[in-house]
Amino acid sequence: MSREKAPIRNGEDSMFPTEARKNSVDEILDVIPNQADLIIPIANGEPDAILSALDQQANRYTDVHIHQMLPLRERRYIEGAYLGHIRYVSYFLSGASRKAFLEGKCDLVPNHFHEMPRILADNTRQPIVVAVASPMDSHGYFSLGTQADYASPFIGKVPFILEVNQQMPRTSGDNQIHISQVAAYIETDYPLHELKSPPISDTDRQIATLVAERIGDGSTLQVGIGGVPNAILSLLSNHKDLGVHTEMLTEGIVDLAEKGAITGLKKNLHTGKIVATFAYGTKRLYDFIHENRSVEFYRVDHINDPRVIGQEDNIVSINSTTEVDFFGQCASETVAGRYYSSTGGQSDFARGARFAKNGKGFICLTSTAKDGAISRIRPQLTHGSAVTTSKNDVDHVVTEYGVAELSGKSISRRIEALIGIAHPKFREELRAEAERLGLVDKRVFSL
Repeated sequence: MSREKAPIRNGEDSMFPTEARKNSVDEILDVIPNQADLIIPIANGEPDAILSALDQQANRYTDVHIHQMLPLRERRYIEGAYLGHIRYVSYFLSGASRKAFLEGKCDLVPNHFHEMPRILADNTRQPIVVAVASPMDSHGYFSLGTQADYASPFIGKVPFILEVNQQMPRTSGDNQIHISQVAAYIETDYPLHELKSPPISDTDRQIATLVAERIGDGSTLQVGIGGVPNAILSLLSNHKDLGVHTEMLTEGIVDLAEKGAITGLKKNLHTGKIVATFAYGTKRLYDFIHENRSVEFYRVDHINDPRVIGQEDNIVSINSTTEVDFFGQCASETVAGRYYSSTGGQSDFARGARFAKNGKGFICLTSTAKDGAISRIRPQLTHGSAVTTSKNDVDHVVTEYGVAELSGKSISRRIEALIGIAHPKFREELRAEAERLGLVDKRVFSL
């Protein structure tokens, strides 16, 4: 899809009363004071040109903090190269920040995604949002493009510095910012970062089939990322009147929308609209959301608020985890006891689905890891693991061997159900361990 480049009128020729003007990168760096807290949006909201320049000239600053989830690119300030000048604070790790955190070179702040705006407001001194935006429209508004996330709640409240990328899609929602609310901006023109869909395995399809058959017409979907969510979406093309209320918008939603399976007409909130707090995928996804009035992006403390999610009847939350223990606790942000990501929105939607009338939550995982050597259904989580979805919020746990319905079940019944979906070669071992721990009576498994 070709996009017409919108002219940006500013300075003396501007039709808008504002002090903002187009700047050079060096001029942008001059706007940033010492002891500033720079808030960087998630994924493609990351302003590469500005941050690259900041990385190269970090020594000019004193005690600047950079706050961000899911950085796209490795930078020296993430690796702690400029102590006393710039400190990086992460709220969700990616490949660009994981190693730095595990080596103690940057911070990681635990959070529920929906609480991010409040956490940032309460824990920053001189907040400035530095973000990518689409070109300005004829009314003087930029859009934050692929996101709203934790940046849009600050519109009109703190200074914004924008990197206006000609290739950022223009989108709708509460992610609009007027030129009068912008402190400074630069213009750039580069492709957005793409996240390719992982291949779908036979095991993914087995799990997906078990979930898809439990999703009815008129359901509202929240899906995470990965082979299983993609496989589930691929099985829903014959469904009717599906809705979307999701944290992250992915390419699988595009397929369903183009096939007519998504109308949003049965939704209680944002009826007829696909709503999310950010989008991350391929160019096809970015072209789909560009000037598409059926898609809207809202601040994360709205989209991910469990109390808002709970107002959506028939919401279906689909996410993945790395391991589940006998209580039903899901460790989704650590791998083998080492930090890999963070909580994100999984627990937000797990809790929200429990609030909703006819809500359903699915946590999916393959039954084994390390080529079948380890069971992912475990008596106890691996030492060092973090609980992402609590035992009180978990609803359905799904492997290729079945669906364990845990909500409202006793510990002993949960263990029975979870062992029933473990890989068969581990089931006797798991039963024996449950008995050894005194969590069940032998009679439980014979009833």
